[in-house]
Amino acid sequence: MLVLRPEPGASATLRRARELGLDAISVPLFEVEPVAWTAPDPTPFDALLLTSANAIRHGGSQLDQLRWLKVYAVGEATAEAAQQLGFDVAVRGKSGVGGLLASIEADLKLLHLCGADRREPEEPRQEITRVVVYRSREIGSPHLANADGSIALIHSPRAGRRFAELVSERSGITIAAISAAAGESVGSGWQAVSIAAQPSDDALLALVARLCNNPQPK
Repeated sequence: MLVLRPEPGASATLRRARELGLDAISVPLFEVEPVAWTAPDPTPFDALLLTSANAIRHGGSQLDQLRWLKVYAVGEATAEAAQQLGFDVAVRGKSGVGGLLASIEADLKLLHLCGADRREPEEPRQEITRVVVYRSREIGSPHLANADGSIALIHSPRAGRRFAELVSERSGITIAAISAAAGESVGSGWQAVSIAAQPSDDALLALVARLCNNPQPK
């Protein structure tokens, strides 16, 4: 099993995978780094929208100016990171950013601390102001020589596109994607492409465990 996400998420996925008895190795395709940003006046906003724990990890001291805003977080890891920094987490979404936005009040004014590369939600009912606080930089030559015969975990559409660019022989590789968009991003020619039941790391690893127990025929 190939874990392609950047640190520290890669180590977290490796730990959970090994607890499930899965043979996993980490081959990050990106490295996450902060970008310079200035926190806007929080007064016009009803809440922070956080779709990745990287916004908390790399937000720096500017986050202090936004601490009184409650947080709508996509996923447990993001919610935990915000809570550990002292933010009040009002909602912990479990169905991706689209599901989270559909579950909360319309007409809210949300401040989205996000990455430079992201997938925008379709027609949100809320007014969303985006501020980039981190970016993912491509790693030049990840070691993928032994990818044949593996299950590759795809955590984002960008990772899927990058993995497809790097791998020339696809027929022996199974794709396990965290979402339909991530699965579509890799294109065709793989041994199989399977989608997790929910857009979460736990659901993705549960999918991999099933694939390992019921391998796809060549």
